[in-house]
Amino acid sequence: MKEQGKIFAGLAVFILAVAITYGVWSKEAAGTTALFLAFGLCIFIAFYLGFTARRVDTGAGDNPEAEVSDDAGEQGFFSPHSWQPLALGIGGALAFLGVIFGWWLLYWSLPIILVGLWGWVFEYYRGESQNQ
Repeated sequence: MKEQGKIFAGLAVFILAVAITYGVWSKEAAGTTALFLAFGLCIFIAFYLGFTARRVDTGAGDNPEAEVSDDAGEQGFFSPHSWQPLALGIGGALAFLGVIFGWWLLYWSLPIILVGLWGWVFEYYRGESQNQ
């Protein structure tokens, strides 16, 4: 994680230089603001990765002598099947269409988003995959 943090810190420095240069040359507020926000996001990610790297064991990505097989094994828990991302995607698409066509479309998208979010949070508390 330490190396990924360094990569994001370097990217943040580059984006900061681009944002300053773009802001001075173009005097355009929207693009300059977007670049400064991208700089801020890179700093957040770099800080998180650097902070987390100090608290966890050194991974294979931080060892220059590591082999590919050193990073083998379980990477985490991922749901084998879930319909909730589909509901969230449909609700999100309708919400963004509401920005384009009219805010009234949010009346249909918000319940779909809430049902998808509720189902995703509680999908392991009921049914065949219940583990609590």
